[in-house]
Amino acid sequence: MTAPILDPLANHQSSQGTGSPATTKDSSFCEPRHPSYFSPNSSQPQRDFVFLLAPPLCSPGSSSITAPQTSALPSHLSPLAGAGNGGKDSGNEQEFTSRHHGKTRSHMAFENTSTNVAAAQMRNALTQLAESVEDPEQKKLFDTEMDNFFALFRRYLNDKAKGNAVDWDRIAPPAQGQVVDYEDLANTEAVQFLDKLAVLKLNGGLGTSMGCVGPKSVIEVRDGMSFLDLSVRQIEYLNRTYNVNVPFILMNSFNTNDDTAAIIKKYEGHNVDILTFNQSRYPRILKDSLLPVPKKFESSISEWYPPGHGDVFESLYNSGILDQLIERGIEIVFLSNVDNLGAVVDLRILQHMVQTESEYIMELTNKTKADVKGGTIIDYEGQARLLEIAQVPKEHVNEFKSIKKFKYFNTNNIWLNLKAIKRVVENDELEMEIIPNGKTIPGDKKGESDISIIQLETAVGAAIRHFNNAHGVNVPRRRFLPVKTCSDLMLVKSDLYTVKHGQLQMSSSRFGDAPLIKLGSDFKKVSDFQKHIPSIPKIIELDHLTITGGVNLGRGVTLKGTVIIVATEGSTIDIPPGSILENVVVQGSLRLLEH
Repeated sequence: MTAPILDPLANHQSSQGTGSPATTKDSSFCEPRHPSYFSPNSSQPQRDFVFLLAPPLCSPGSSSITAPQTSALPSHLSPLAGAGNGGKDSGNEQEFTSRHHGKTRSHMAFENTSTNVAAAQMRNALTQLAESVEDPEQKKLFDTEMDNFFALFRRYLNDKAKGNAVDWDRIAPPAQGQVVDYEDLANTEAVQFLDKLAVLKLNGGLGTSMGCVGPKSVIEVRDGMSFLDLSVRQIEYLNRTYNVNVPFILMNSFNTNDDTAAIIKKYEGHNVDILTFNQSRYPRILKDSLLPVPKKFESSISEWYPPGHGDVFESLYNSGILDQLIERGIEIVFLSNVDNLGAVVDLRILQHMVQTESEYIMELTNKTKADVKGGTIIDYEGQARLLEIAQVPKEHVNEFKSIKKFKYFNTNNIWLNLKAIKRVVENDELEMEIIPNGKTIPGDKKGESDISIIQLETAVGAAIRHFNNAHGVNVPRRRFLPVKTCSDLMLVKSDLYTVKHGQLQMSSSRFGDAPLIKLGSDFKKVSDFQKHIPSIPKIIELDHLTITGGVNLGRGVTLKGTVIIVATEGSTIDIPPGSILENVVVQGSLRLLEH
């Protein structure tokens, strides 16, 4: 007889935690935090949840999958979910369809059954994956990660079945008090709060998009220093100047951990306490079958993925570092992307967070035409939330991009209360919006077509609605200086900035914001960028720069106003050393000779 399948998520009901009233959950989204789906001897604490005996997926002696009976469906996935009055129809078909984003009852019933089957198949596949882990300590961590992954996957299926789209009519620009202007903060630097602070950098990304090998954080960005070098100098200066010990924490991924561990050894003699932990490693999902790509724990790293920076809460908790920090008296962590050179400790924001007893502060800055796709803070029925462009219905994308309606965007500089993180994780309150990220990976064998996969990711900004007194602070543009491309790299390497104690400071000779620089595909890799532009031009008076094609800049070039240089395909434009280009368009093929 085939053993029945245990579904620990079915019919599970969660009570409200100790957080904000806004954290009350819809029962259709409730997931237990750490039920162990894989090991009966798991040491994870058992939460309140219900096991439901479901029918086997396959009949004995048969390889075909049979759909579970309707009675085995969780209540919120039942074809009659939402019906009231003793099981009677609670409304006509039109009302039902409206409530479920255009889906009819028969459509919902079909998707609910498919959801249950997909969840059961995934659970069985994850069980097999867990059985391939030989080391007991590794298995304990892997079980925890797969528990969290399965909860995320199940929630993704539920969202998909319900048509969980954004209700645009409920969205409004942030209300008064949901965003505070930086200039309105107390203009004092209360250094006594530094004893309560830790700094965390998101260090999970590789430099492959810029043609580099290894962690992105080790790319040289200024005066021979990398992102990591600059960050360590900042913290070291802070500790030395104010006689404090602000811990510096790196959240690595399995892609960056080994290299980072070797690199940070060079900082052992510095006045900075460096802590590291890894974010989770989740299996990529086959788009067609909704099964995990890896078949074993030791499968190629190309079959796994880090699930976005929203994973920082669970990973920080599971690493034990969260409790270590709290025991040391640390109350607040300042989190940012490692490639944002403007994300430095700000004592005014720190003081504001302490004095207002905020659990979560998101730094925002004014949108420009270059930022219209960035996530923005919104008011959703009286609650501050983050809205990403991927969540916006197609017919409202232009409205989302409007600088007049949504004038801020998220810098991903986030200030968090550590005890609040501990609370929302332990009470299973976090339900950050899921971002399905479609990708392709090469086929297993030569000649096979690429394989379509899905990665389920979350963003740390989406957690804003789960914290008390959470709000945004509209900060000056100088606090958002990311280096994502070689266009950004050219900017931060230029004479527009100087470096002081690891911080980039804009030249006093510059008026207004930084110029807009757009370099074409010939400049995508750092090596190509350095070949075409071996010496960074002077750009103090530059407003806009566009360069495409085979363009080479000589040493000592000065660019002013708007400069556009376009080399046609197969041709070259060489700008000789010492040239001054002001408000010009250079197009075609050109080789200026010195004389």
